[in-house]
Amino acid sequence: MGKELQVAALESGTAIDHIPSDQLFKVVKLLRLHELENSITIGNNFDSKKMGTKGIIKISGKFFEEDEINRIALVAPKVKLNIIKNYEVVEKRRVTLPDFLIGIVKCNNPKCITNNEPMPTRFDVVDKDRVLLQCHYCEIKINKEDIILSKSK
Repeated sequence: MGKELQVAALESGTAIDHIPSDQLFKVVKLLRLHELENSITIGNNFDSKKMGTKGIIKISGKFFEEDEINRIALVAPKVKLNIIKNYEVVEKRRVTLPDFLIGIVKCNNPKCITNNEPMPTRFDVVDKDRVLLQCHYCEIKINKEDIILSKSK
């Protein structure tokens, strides 16, 4: 008999489920969870029938804006978001990549203006399924595997 792991019930907030275990801490960074004062539960390497293992993040009293959520799709495109109010899941949401990303991804081209001037990067999302980005300034294309996140301020 496998032992059940109990993760604290959330009265109100957001539960982010089905995060690939190897991407969990990238999601933490993308959402800048280290800057929040909310109570946060982070669990990793839970058994998952679909994924083998998965990570879960629960943030009490926090509801994200659409653009914050969509950042997650960069590293974990199959994540499920559960919006919880009064211990009930009131909304389930899938993340989707937006059409463009500003200031989230670092350009891999050392000659790109964004690496030489103090300005935010801008990437157009060329392929949402495969996660293929193109720099708006130097037009270099970056695959999901080669994405480097910008240093968060």
